[in-house]
Amino acid sequence: MRIAVPADEKMPETAVSVSFGRAPFFSIYDTEDQSYTVLPNPGADASGGAGIKAAQAVVDDKVQAVITFRCGENAAKVLEAAGIILYTAESGSVSTNVLDCAAGKLPVLASVHPGFHNHRSNA
Repeated sequence: MRIAVPADEKMPETAVSVSFGRAPFFSIYDTEDQSYTVLPNPGADASGGAGIKAAQAVVDDKVQAVITFRCGENAAKVLEAAGIILYTAESGSVSTNVLDCAAGKLPVLASVHPGFHNHRSNA
């Protein structure tokens, strides 16, 4: 299984990013060979649609699960349509969350938020 986790840095020891759509990177863990790769997030600096761009990148990378603190409605729809399961992140590192997920210790994400549309306006 391939598991994606939003991260502010490229190392598995970094904390899980608080934002799915605006995280600079996704740390991708492959449970089969126990390897990590880094996927740059195309939504990180997007002027709009960050969550959708981030979700599509994860889908295109053939991920089966996402660990995140929160996820916007539009991004969640893209991920769920691809059959990706969303899990709730816990405080701690990307690597700790991945190991907990692989061991079945993380709960499924209970709810999504409506998103932050136009939150980067210059008003």
